[in-house]
Amino acid sequence: MPKFFKKFFKKFVPGFITGASDDDPSGIATYTQVGAQFGFGQLWLALFSFPLMAGIQETVARIGMVTGRGLTATVRRTLPKWVLYIFTFFILIANTANIGADLGAMADASRLLVPQVPFAIFAIGFTVLILVLEIFLTYKTYAKILKWFALTLFSYLITVIIVTTNWKALLLGAVVPHIAFDKNFFLMITAVLGTTISPYLFIWQSNEEVEEEVAEGKLTVRQRKGASNAEIRGMRQDTIVGMGFSQAIMFCIIATAAGTFFRHGLIDIQSSAQAAQALAPLAGRFASLIFSIGIIGTGLLAVPVLSASASYALSEAFGWKDGLYKKFKQAHGFYGVITIATLIGLLINFVGINPIKALIYAAVLNGLATPPLILIIMKIANDKKIIGRWINGKLSNTLGIVTLIVTITSAILVFVL
Repeated sequence: MPKFFKKFFKKFVPGFITGASDDDPSGIATYTQVGAQFGFGQLWLALFSFPLMAGIQETVARIGMVTGRGLTATVRRTLPKWVLYIFTFFILIANTANIGADLGAMADASRLLVPQVPFAIFAIGFTVLILVLEIFLTYKTYAKILKWFALTLFSYLITVIIVTTNWKALLLGAVVPHIAFDKNFFLMITAVLGTTISPYLFIWQSNEEVEEEVAEGKLTVRQRKGASNAEIRGMRQDTIVGMGFSQAIMFCIIATAAGTFFRHGLIDIQSSAQAAQALAPLAGRFASLIFSIGIIGTGLLAVPVLSASASYALSEAFGWKDGLYKKFKQAHGFYGVITIATLIGLLINFVGINPIKALIYAAVLNGLATPPLILIIMKIANDKKIIGRWINGKLSNTLGIVTLIVTITSAILVFVL
């Protein structure tokens, strides 16, 4: 492996994996719809949402690193339990629906590569593979595997280079905001923001900061509490790189859809697998294959992140032993939630529930849960009793307030439009 990749793999973990997992198959479907319906007109959203996403993820990562606990465990000490249980319920339901949609998309994409294999075989196979890796591998080993899955997202950079013919229009759409005052336009913006700024990302990254410290031998909360300047600096670099990577891939997917589907008037793209299939006659079989590989790779990354973040939330809410660094026999409840959430997600694809509709309902739940959770995060991040000298600065507070306003507006739009 080249020295650059060795250095990269060693330095960046929680933030990079978190950012990459945001571009899951359901997110790919959302970004594809945006590009198919509005062309390059919403590319500017990638630049707009990057500082908001990076700001809130840096805050939750700092909370996890400094307190030595996951976000839900910290919230548990500041809020009434019934409030915590409601948030946990929302996250569990939303993540399970998302898992179902992602497993279905992975199976569909795989059938584009090997059509002779039935959908059920692929869906069950991916479920078994993900559970075996997540439950039986050590955190250090599993984190390395997740990084490799994250690298499959570079396939979308290749795809956009293949399909783009009008680079001037692409660059213009990236920097000049285009606003259309109609219902569908704002619904798509709401969908993009809901996909980008999501509670499961908050929970995952804060807990993975803890997992990293445990991997370094800091087994107790007392040992993990606090952070050095160098540790905070490294975490911030990791977060910025991870969120930048996430938004760059989002940019590439929107641009790919704009350069193919929008240009040919094909605006009704309902899933990521459908997008991969539709690419073949428009941009060639190679572009379609690359797009499909990206769906499978990012699904293998996102599904375990979704199930683990749901399990972190539930386990910490009820005070169960949790952590990917623990063995199955040490944390039955934690791994049990991971298993049940993943299996229910699988079943969604076989019991007559439309995964796309389930995903829409999940997005609504996320939209409802996100603004209050950001308020809680901001309260914790400004409390010296909890995180000492590492409280929010002016920039973090400004980004947090803007993110709060944006997510509240997004949640209102879901019901008004």
